[in-house]
Parts: sequence; structure tokens; C-alpha cells
Amino acid sequence: MKDKFISLGDYDVEIIKGSGGVFDIVFDGELVFSKKQLGRFPEDQEIEEITRRANTAD
Repeated sequence: MKDKFISLGDYDVEIIKGSGGVFDIVFDGELVFSKKQLGRFPEDQEIEEITRRANTAD
């Protein structure tokens, strides 16, 4: 997953080991994806959209 983000741009990606199946993506302190809320992992196009938003926020 980390490689997917890095391949889409120059990002500082940190993977934090969790428990209980939690998988969250936080950008600038804002939760932008939650596996727990949606009950699934993000799809590739969602990851691309998240990174696109990150690029426009700079």
C-alpha cells in the first residue's frame, strides 16, 4: 500500500501498525478513508483520488 502512494507522487508515507482490522488514511490531520466505517479497503482509484487531493492542497 505504501508503494502505491509513493508511486503516485512525492509523499511522506507512514504506516502505523494497528489492531482489530483498522485501516485509516489521514491527510493533514483529516480522516479521508476509514476501513472500519466503510467495511472495506480502498480501491486503487480511491487511492489515486486521495493523492490527487493531496497534490492540490500543496
